[in-house]
Amino acid sequence: MSTTFTLDTSTSRANPTPAPMKRLTVPAIQRRKAEGKTAEPLVMLTAYTARQAQLLDPHCDMLLVGDSLGQVIYGLPSTLPVTLDMMIAHGAAVVRGSYHSLVLVDMPFGSYEASPAHAFASASRVMAETGCAAVKLEGGQAMSETIAFLTQRGIPVMAHVGLTPQAVNALGGYGARGKSQEEHAKIMDDARAVAQAGAFAIVLEGVMEDLAVAITDSLDIPVIGIGASAHCDGQVLVAEDMLGMFERTPRFVKRYENIADTISGAAERYATEVRNRSFPTADQVYRPKK
Repeated sequence: MSTTFTLDTSTSRANPTPAPMKRLTVPAIQRRKAEGKTAEPLVMLTAYTARQAQLLDPHCDMLLVGDSLGQVIYGLPSTLPVTLDMMIAHGAAVVRGSYHSLVLVDMPFGSYEASPAHAFASASRVMAETGCAAVKLEGGQAMSETIAFLTQRGIPVMAHVGLTPQAVNALGGYGARGKSQEEHAKIMDDARAVAQAGAFAIVLEGVMEDLAVAITDSLDIPVIGIGASAHCDGQVLVAEDMLGMFERTPRFVKRYENIADTISGAAERYATEVRNRSFPTADQVYRPKK
């Protein structure tokens, strides 16, 4: 038996509830790709809160506590200011709010690059304090030694190659990668290097479609695309982008809802009723029983 947490929506409190262990595991995710093919693509979305995790969990195979929370939750200009403490706090919330999906947590900028030992210290803290199943880190060949170091010590790693947001200053922006033959070859080498180092899966972001197809077909581990190709073994999006929480929609995002308008409209109706004193009504106040 394991302890998961059921969110009581009447009080917004997470209550621990004993339940059989049914979470997807790293080996289960790996087995979804057999003989180089994935029959049913893997579904991954970002999540940052317990309630969000609870809503997304039944529909996903993996929930990523992404460092994109820097922009989405905190209004920061990039992912670079995100701290390990921030990732741990949100990671723990998502684990509490989910039951089925494998939860993995992004390693923020500066928490793993200095050395494999530094990465292990950060990753082991993330695993211990959140209860997540794996971590994700950016970088290709340069991170292969670190990935091997972590996986050999019991920390599953999802790699991230192609467009790597933490390296946006070095890359010169967020444009698609792999347009030149040289860059195409480098990203291919990066993907192969992290797979050989022991990564159980790869996020492949913002690359030309032919490169995404080639990488997916050449690796035995699942390749999760974002701005890559439907041919990938799975897809990931920032949930808030998919839900239409922001005005700007990246090219690789499809909006499935327009939640921003829903929230704004509800707030407008609430404000109107407060100002004209039509809220609260008798249904929302306490009066003596007759």
